[in-house]
Amino acid sequence: MSTVIRVDGLSKTYGAGSGAVHAVSEATFELAENRIYGLLGRNGAGKTTLMQLLTGQEFATRGTISVFGEQPVENARVLERVCFIKESQRYPDDFRVKHVLKSAPWFFANWDAAFADELVERFRVPANRRMKKLSRGQLSAVGVIVGLASRAPLTFFDEPYLGLDAVARQLFYDVLLADYAEHPRTVVLSTHLIDEVSNLLEHVLVIDDGRIIIDADADELRGSAVDVVGARSAVEAFTAGREVLHRASLGGLATATVAGLDDAGRAAAREAGLELAPVSLQQLVIRTTTLGDAEPENGEPA
Repeated sequence: MSTVIRVDGLSKTYGAGSGAVHAVSEATFELAENRIYGLLGRNGAGKTTLMQLLTGQEFATRGTISVFGEQPVENARVLERVCFIKESQRYPDDFRVKHVLKSAPWFFANWDAAFADELVERFRVPANRRMKKLSRGQLSAVGVIVGLASRAPLTFFDEPYLGLDAVARQLFYDVLLADYAEHPRTVVLSTHLIDEVSNLLEHVLVIDDGRIIIDADADELRGSAVDVVGARSAVEAFTAGREVLHRASLGGLATATVAGLDDAGRAAAREAGLELAPVSLQQLVIRTTTLGDAEPENGEPA
């Protein structure tokens, strides 16, 4: 499986001195062809900046980026194979939906006009309406349609589906998965609706405060942590020396999210009278990116 993106020591800093903002810090990772990736993290974590760097819209402060084996900035050979759809997509004021779809082949060599027309019907988008007259949900649908029908070898969705209602978002997920099976490409989904997309993801990158803190297959992550629940004293005794991502307590009861608990560890927890509960991908990301807010292991307030 070939590599589509290779990033090494990538950093992006805005400003200088004590007021500098480190939007991306020392990111190193690779994305392979024909996989669906999740780029996850809290608002302001650096997701959008990272995607802007990968799509040649920002210059890196340090580090290197290779997309299809080349630098992406001002590189038509790279950019013609990339589609980047974001929530705040802007269009000319006098454009109608049909104009957006008609101009798309200028930018996307693999554009499927028939598929786009089908999606316009399925998402119930008024093709003759001016873009500035569309509702937020309709604008989101246009972005989703362009991203899907572009069939670009490398496609980024930076939360363009947030304006969609639950039914339309599910339609997007279903169409994406079905079309990906027929037309494989590398897809990067940036979202905070992690539970909704978790079953789509094959690999996960989690960014927090500009740093990549998780780079792992989704299947590995889904079983990588469990909640240990029981009497506070028993939980504290069991978790001593183990990697704890999060703690919470109420009276004499406590919960600890423990990473890397093997079969022997699970058996030991049960023997200690503790209950084990699975941790969803969303909860794992939340508890990993809020590690600094977790209760310390001695139980004292942070």
